[in-house]
Formats: sequence, C-alpha cells, structure tokens
Amino acid sequence: MPITQINHPLPPGFQLDEYRIERQISLGGFSIVYLAQDAEGTLVAIKEYLPNTLALRSEGHILPEIQEEHLSAFNHGLKCFFEEGRSLARLNHPNVVRVLNFFRANATVYMVMQYERGRTLREHVMKHRGNISERFLRVVFSRLLNGLREVHAQRFLHLDIKPSNIYLRMDGTPVLLDFGAARQALENDSPSLRPTYTPGFAAPEQYEAQDQLGPWTDIYAVGATMYACLAHASPQAANLRLKDDTLELASQRWRGKYSGQLLETIDWCMQLDYLERPMSVFALQKSLAETPESEPRDSWLTTLNRRLRERVRR
Repeated sequence: MPITQINHPLPPGFQLDEYRIERQISLGGFSIVYLAQDAEGTLVAIKEYLPNTLALRSEGHILPEIQEEHLSAFNHGLKCFFEEGRSLARLNHPNVVRVLNFFRANATVYMVMQYERGRTLREHVMKHRGNISERFLRVVFSRLLNGLREVHAQRFLHLDIKPSNIYLRMDGTPVLLDFGAARQALENDSPSLRPTYTPGFAAPEQYEAQDQLGPWTDIYAVGATMYACLAHASPQAANLRLKDDTLELASQRWRGKYSGQLLETIDWCMQLDYLERPMSVFALQKSLAETPESEPRDSWLTTLNRRLRERVRR
C-alpha cells in the first residue's frame, strides 16, 4: 500500500548545511529521502527523520510542528535515528549503504549517504518476473549476506530487509539500505503508534516477542525476500501464519524449476520458530554456496527452443 504524502519535503534548491537539495526521491512513514549535492558537486542521498504520525511540516515551512503529547516519542525516535547514523557510519562494506555524515538541523536529524545508481531488487524482479534464475539468487544473496554478516558483527540488526530495501548497482552488486532501528525503537516506546512491520517480511518475533530478536530475525526476512523474488509478491504475513499457515512451501511450489537444495534453504529461513532457522548468516551462506547434486531439468519448451537454435546454426 503506497504511503500518502503528508509531510511536505524540503524544496529544491534548499541549502541544508553544506548540501543543496535537488529533489525528493523516496518517502516512508518515518522519513523522507532526498537527492542532494555536496560542496564539491557530488551527488548524495540524504535521509530526514520525520515520522508522519508525530510531526507535520506544512507547505512553505521548514520546521515541523510537533504536538506536546508527541514530543517525547519524537525525541526518543530522533535519538535512536542519530544513533543509527553513528552505528552505520562505522560500517564500511561494499554491500551495506555507506553513511558519510549525520547531523542535527531544522529540529530533526539528517543522515547523508553515498548515492548509488541502479534500481531496487523489487524493480528488477517486477521487470524480469518469471525469469529469475537460480544463479542470480545465489550470487546476489551470497553477496548481500556478506554485508549482513558485517552488520551483525557490529551487534546491529537491520529489521526491515525486503526487496525494496535491497539496491542493485549498475554492475549488479547488491547494497542493503534503510535500517529499521529508529522505527523499532519508536514502536517499542510508543504502543499507540501503528506498527510499521512490512507484512510478509517481518519475522513472527517482531510482532509479539521483542526479547527474541536476533540474527535469525533478519534471516527470516532474507528467506521471505528470496521467496518474493520467485512469487513476484509478498509471502503470507508471519502473524497470519501463526494463526492459519497457508503459505505454500517453496520446495513444493517451485519443485522442478529450481534445485530442491535452494528451495529447502528458503523454507529453512522462513520457519516460524526462530530456533528452527539458521542461527547465523554464516550458516545460511554455507547453504547458499552448496552446489546442488542435480540442477532442475529443463522444461519441454526450453528443450525445444534449444534444439531449434541448434538446427538454425547448422
């Protein structure tokens, strides 16, 4: 469901510290992301903390309006967003978004990130629906997991892995975007706020067992993201699966099209009981790196097309 634009973005040409705003490039329930230029003219992406349930920026204004009853929650989220920027700035990995700077201004906080050219995994899947190869999945997610291992090594969780938060550079290498620490903290601190879990990708413990969060929580989301790449749609939400699990196992749904080993790995990641999932990114990487004993057989149509091409060459 698309997010309605409630808060007005900073206007094009606005000078924000040493950066010049070019335009808004994305919108979320907790933030606005802008394309901007630094003092040297290098393009950067700037993420502005502005939860639309707590603050309102009217047209023509720069400072957001925050009602007294929302001030405590807003400031708590602002502090967590700032700490998120501090944590990410320590990370320097090719498969994790690079945070260049973070600062306070206009009664809120801004996170400056390296601007990447390419498209999201969601956009790629929608463009190539029905034609996502096993090799593509294994290569992209193995590289992505290299970045996630570094995130977990820093005692940090992503908590919002999904196709739209994975960016594919022009050369096809993946980058993990948009960490959910500030959102998670706000939800914990303010029960009145609507949850911002992404249905289909959030693990069961994100709904009702916060004390069970761990690397396995992100691993559930990785499995759900791989599932979505094959299904071209989000899998059944975990909270609904807990009540009535109607999700068809990957190993059943795509049997014969992909190797059983890959499909069983996806099912392993998406176990509702976190103790039955891979406990670490390394364990999942080992599974993705395994070469299946036999690749899925070609469909009759693929075989026919190959034979026709061979005849044409003759």
